[in-house]
Amino acid sequence: MSPSVPPPAFTDLLAGATRSAVHLEMRDTYAVDYESGPFAEWRRGHRHDPADRASWWRPWLGLVEETVARGVVIRRARIVSEPVSEYTRFLHSFTFTNVAAGELVRWLPRRRASELALPGNDFWLFDDRTIYWNHFTGDGISAGGEVSEDPGALKLCAGAFESVWSRAVPHDQYEIH
Repeated sequence: MSPSVPPPAFTDLLAGATRSAVHLEMRDTYAVDYESGPFAEWRRGHRHDPADRASWWRPWLGLVEETVARGVVIRRARIVSEPVSEYTRFLHSFTFTNVAAGELVRWLPRRRASELALPGNDFWLFDDRTIYWNHFTGDGISAGGEVSEDPGALKLCAGAFESVWSRAVPHDQYEIH
Protein backbone atom coordinates (compact mmCIF):
# COMPACT_ATOMS: atom_id res chain seq x y z
CA MET A 1 0.00 0.00 0.00
CA SER A 2 1.44 3.34 -1.02
CA PRO A 3 1.18 6.38 1.26
CA SER A 4 -1.56 8.88 0.49
CA VAL A 5 -0.31 11.77 -1.61
CA PRO A 6 -1.95 15.14 -0.93
CA PRO A 7 -3.34 16.91 -3.97
CA PRO A 8 -1.34 19.79 -5.46
CA ALA A 9 -2.00 23.20 -3.96
CA PHE A 10 -4.40 25.39 -5.90
CA THR A 11 -1.67 27.98 -6.50
CA ASP A 12 0.56 25.27 -7.98
CA LEU A 13 -2.23 24.21 -10.33
CA LEU A 14 -2.72 27.80 -11.47
CA ALA A 15 1.03 28.28 -11.85
CA GLY A 16 1.13 25.16 -14.03
CA ALA A 17 -1.64 26.32 -16.36
CA THR A 18 -0.39 27.14 -19.85
CA ARG A 19 -3.57 28.09 -21.76
CA SER A 20 -6.66 28.42 -19.61
CA ALA A 21 -8.12 28.45 -16.12
CA VAL A 22 -11.90 28.60 -15.79
CA HIS A 23 -13.90 28.88 -12.58
CA LEU A 24 -17.59 28.11 -12.14
CA GLU A 25 -19.26 29.43 -8.99
CA MET A 26 -22.80 28.26 -8.28
CA ARG A 27 -23.54 29.28 -4.67
CA ASP A 28 -25.38 32.40 -3.55
CA THR A 29 -23.40 32.66 -0.32
CA TYR A 30 -19.88 31.72 0.69
CA ALA A 31 -18.53 31.91 4.23
CA VAL A 32 -14.83 31.46 3.55
CA ASP A 33 -12.56 32.73 6.32
CA TYR A 34 -10.48 35.09 4.19
CA GLU A 35 -13.59 37.02 3.12
CA SER A 36 -15.22 37.42 6.56
CA GLY A 37 -13.35 40.66 7.34
CA PRO A 38 -13.87 42.25 3.91
CA PHE A 39 -17.57 41.24 3.91
CA ALA A 40 -18.06 42.85 7.35
CA GLU A 41 -16.26 45.98 6.14
CA TRP A 42 -18.46 46.09 3.03
CA ARG A 43 -21.56 45.81 5.23
CA ARG A 44 -20.28 48.89 7.10
CA GLY A 45 -20.03 50.80 3.82
CA HIS A 46 -16.46 50.21 2.63
CA ARG A 47 -16.07 50.12 -1.15
CA HIS A 48 -12.88 49.62 -3.16
CA ASP A 49 -11.50 52.76 -4.76
CA PRO A 50 -10.88 52.10 -8.48
CA ALA A 51 -7.94 54.52 -8.35
CA ASP A 52 -6.22 52.75 -5.42
CA ARG A 53 -5.09 49.42 -6.90
CA ALA A 54 -2.67 48.82 -4.02
CA SER A 55 -5.61 48.47 -1.60
CA TRP A 56 -7.34 45.70 -3.56
CA TRP A 57 -7.49 42.03 -2.58
CA ARG A 58 -3.96 40.69 -2.44
CA PRO A 59 -2.26 38.32 -3.09
CA TRP A 60 -5.00 36.95 -5.41
CA LEU A 61 -5.01 39.83 -7.88
CA GLY A 62 -1.22 39.75 -8.19
CA LEU A 63 -1.42 36.04 -8.96
CA VAL A 64 -4.06 36.72 -11.63
CA GLU A 65 -1.93 39.46 -13.20
CA GLU A 66 1.13 37.17 -13.31
CA THR A 67 -0.88 34.29 -14.77
CA VAL A 68 -2.51 36.41 -17.46
CA ALA A 69 0.90 37.92 -18.31
CA ARG A 70 2.08 34.35 -19.07
CA GLY A 71 -0.69 34.09 -21.69
CA VAL A 72 -3.22 32.10 -19.64
CA VAL A 73 -6.84 33.15 -20.15
CA ILE A 74 -8.73 33.22 -16.84
CA ARG A 75 -12.52 33.14 -17.04
CA ARG A 76 -14.93 33.13 -14.10
CA ALA A 77 -18.68 32.51 -14.40
CA ARG A 78 -21.12 32.97 -11.54
CA ILE A 79 -24.60 31.49 -11.49
CA VAL A 80 -26.75 33.63 -9.18
CA SER A 81 -30.31 33.67 -7.91
CA GLU A 82 -32.30 36.85 -8.45
CA PRO A 83 -32.98 38.94 -6.57
CA VAL A 84 -29.37 38.44 -5.56
CA SER A 85 -28.19 37.67 -2.03
CA GLU A 86 -26.40 40.24 0.07
CA TYR A 87 -23.22 38.24 -0.47
CA THR A 88 -23.64 38.40 -4.25
CA ARG A 89 -24.01 42.18 -3.95
CA PHE A 90 -20.70 42.18 -2.08
CA LEU A 91 -19.02 40.09 -4.80
CA HIS A 92 -20.41 42.26 -7.57
CA SER A 93 -19.22 45.46 -5.87
CA PHE A 94 -15.56 44.53 -6.18
CA THR A 95 -15.50 42.28 -9.25
CA PHE A 96 -14.13 45.24 -11.21
CA THR A 97 -10.84 44.48 -9.43
CA ASN A 98 -10.80 40.94 -10.87
CA VAL A 99 -11.48 42.35 -14.33
CA ALA A 100 -8.76 44.98 -13.94
CA ALA A 101 -6.30 42.20 -13.00
CA GLY A 102 -7.15 40.35 -16.22
CA GLU A 103 -9.97 37.95 -15.40
CA LEU A 104 -12.94 37.73 -17.72
CA VAL A 105 -16.08 37.54 -15.57
CA ARG A 106 -19.70 36.79 -16.46
CA TRP A 107 -22.92 36.41 -14.47
CA LEU A 108 -25.78 34.02 -15.27
CA PRO A 109 -29.16 34.39 -13.59
CA ARG A 110 -30.04 30.96 -12.20
CA ARG A 111 -33.39 30.90 -14.04
CA ARG A 112 -31.39 30.84 -17.32
CA ALA A 113 -29.38 27.80 -16.17
CA SER A 114 -32.31 25.39 -15.67
CA GLU A 115 -31.67 23.35 -18.83
CA LEU A 116 -27.92 23.04 -18.29
CA ALA A 117 -26.14 19.92 -17.05
CA LEU A 118 -24.03 21.18 -14.16
CA PRO A 119 -21.68 19.36 -11.79
CA GLY A 120 -22.57 19.15 -8.12
CA ASN A 121 -19.74 21.42 -6.94
CA ASP A 122 -17.97 24.63 -7.87
CA PHE A 123 -14.73 24.00 -9.70
CA TRP A 124 -11.66 25.31 -11.42
CA LEU A 125 -10.61 23.63 -14.67
CA PHE A 126 -7.00 24.05 -15.78
CA ASP A 127 -6.09 23.56 -19.46
CA ASP A 128 -9.08 21.18 -19.83
CA ARG A 129 -7.02 18.50 -18.08
CA THR A 130 -7.23 19.03 -14.31
CA ILE A 131 -10.24 19.85 -12.12
CA TYR A 132 -9.96 21.43 -8.71
CA TRP A 133 -13.28 20.82 -6.96
CA ASN A 134 -14.27 23.37 -4.31
CA HIS A 135 -16.28 21.68 -1.55
CA PHE A 136 -18.44 23.69 0.87
CA THR A 137 -20.62 22.94 3.85
CA GLY A 138 -24.30 23.84 3.78
CA ASP A 139 -23.41 27.12 5.49
CA GLY A 140 -20.88 28.02 2.78
CA ILE A 141 -17.75 27.25 4.79
CA SER A 142 -14.91 25.73 2.81
CA ALA A 143 -14.73 21.97 3.23
CA GLY A 144 -11.50 21.70 1.24
CA GLY A 145 -10.57 20.98 -2.32
CA GLU A 146 -10.10 17.86 -4.37
CA VAL A 147 -8.24 17.30 -7.62
CA SER A 148 -9.51 15.08 -10.42
CA GLU A 149 -8.41 14.14 -13.91
CA ASP A 150 -11.34 11.80 -14.51
CA PRO A 151 -12.18 11.98 -18.25
CA GLY A 152 -15.95 11.99 -17.66
CA ALA A 153 -15.71 14.76 -15.07
CA LEU A 154 -13.39 16.77 -17.34
CA LYS A 155 -15.92 16.53 -20.17
CA LEU A 156 -18.82 17.50 -17.87
CA CYS A 157 -16.98 20.50 -16.42
CA ALA A 158 -15.70 21.79 -19.77
CA GLY A 159 -19.15 21.50 -21.34
CA ALA A 160 -20.93 22.99 -18.32
CA PHE A 161 -18.60 25.96 -18.19
CA GLU A 162 -18.93 26.72 -21.91
CA SER A 163 -22.73 26.40 -21.70
CA VAL A 164 -22.86 28.82 -18.79
CA TRP A 165 -20.37 31.20 -20.43
CA SER A 166 -22.37 31.39 -23.66
CA ARG A 167 -25.55 32.39 -21.78
CA ALA A 168 -23.97 34.63 -19.16
CA VAL A 169 -23.76 38.41 -19.12
CA PRO A 170 -20.35 40.14 -19.09
CA HIS A 171 -19.61 41.80 -15.75
CA ASP A 172 -19.77 45.35 -17.10
CA GLN A 173 -23.27 44.68 -18.45
CA TYR A 174 -24.75 42.74 -15.52
CA GLU A 175 -27.08 44.78 -13.36
CA ILE A 176 -27.86 43.62 -9.84
CA HIS A 177 -31.53 42.76 -9.26
